[in-house]
Amino acid sequence: MDSKKIIAILILLICVKTTLAQDLSLYQKALFIQGKDTLRYRILYPEKYNSKKVYPLIIYLHGAGFRGNNNERQLGIGSKYYGVAKDFLRDSVRKKYQAIIVFPQCPTDSTWNKFPPSPPFDTTVAVNHQMNTMALTTPERLVKLLMDSLAGHHIADPKRIYLGGTSLGAFGAYDLVIHYPDYFAAFFPLCGQANVDLYPKVAAKVPIWIFHGAIDDVINIWPDRALIKALRQDGAKNARYTELPGLKHDIEARVFAEPALFSWLFSFKNNSKK
Repeated sequence: MDSKKIIAILILLICVKTTLAQDLSLYQKALFIQGKDTLRYRILYPEKYNSKKVYPLIIYLHGAGFRGNNNERQLGIGSKYYGVAKDFLRDSVRKKYQAIIVFPQCPTDSTWNKFPPSPPFDTTVAVNHQMNTMALTTPERLVKLLMDSLAGHHIADPKRIYLGGTSLGAFGAYDLVIHYPDYFAAFFPLCGQANVDLYPKVAAKVPIWIFHGAIDDVINIWPDRALIKALRQDGAKNARYTELPGLKHDIEARVFAEPALFSWLFSFKNNSKK
């Protein structure tokens, strides 16, 4: 390859990186402060945002590799991992589904949910049956209060609050749904784990679309397989499951390429809320 072609490719790569950074800057930086506790988050408003309207709200909880305190890493900035924030900027999503998107950031020294004493991401039966039985972590509590605030100030529609998460974020998403099963219109966890016995008892009515890589080498797939089996046996009407053959833990690109994801998500409204 001659030097001119190499230079052209380098320029193209720089332009792509610059465009991505500019696009992610559409997510405004914000702080949610409660007493001595602070939640850093990025918020994306719909195009032609009208402050007199209320909008659907999507909260997306990132994985462990995106933790930090700079209010940037959760968007994928400076991370080697796939950042899903850019997927919400696609015209096929942003123009068709007018919604507010929030990416909170979990501090490096914390997690989205509490874990029983065990090795990281332990999925043994003994540990699984202790999951989701403890109080919220501080970041998790702040996320709930932020959602309450956005709905209470008539910014977000309380009937259309949606939740997603990857890996550690999926653990947190499961935990929030178990603690507040009447709160969310629908949610979609990627490569997570919930208490297989507890979840169907308290949250079977919450529309859920579970995604997991078939050969996940970080979070064992059995809890998600067992959960969808239990939900179907209990007659859950809006429980979907997609297992991605040949994929390990990093499945976000495939999941967000799923053409039915957002139409499925936005088809639900939580009519139990006033």
